[in-house]
Amino acid sequence: MISVVTHVPLKEGTEREWDTVMLARMNAAKKQPGWVGGQLLRSPNGRVIIGTWQSRADWERWHHSREFRKTRRQLDGMTDGPTDPGWHEVVAEVRKGRSKGRPQSQSRDHEGRAVSMASAPLDRHRTDGRRRHGPKLA
Repeated sequence: MISVVTHVPLKEGTEREWDTVMLARMNAAKKQPGWVGGQLLRSPNGRVIIGTWQSRADWERWHHSREFRKTRRQLDGMTDGPTDPGWHEVVAEVRKGRSKGRPQSQSRDHEGRAVSMASAPLDRHRTDGRRRHGPKLA
């Protein structure tokens, strides 16, 4: 599982309209394969979106869908600068009513050996735990 955290600076006075459009987009995302969940957070200079997906490929399919593109121009017109997305591998998920948090999967190095998360740097463009310069594994 992966989460993408995106910081979105908003033009003053657009917050309510932006929230309405983004909530509609997130409700459409719920119907997409691979969607796990999301949050919309208020920050001092805009909003923060946290979206969690089974894979980055699922997220990319969503971002190329008609439903996503339909709201793109509308939301972009309300932003006040570039957005700042960051990718994160989900190590554990803990929610009320679920069992205790436990690792979702064990990370592996480029040779397939299990490694602890403390010694496994996460490349922001990779979600499989492998380093970019390591050999491609099937």
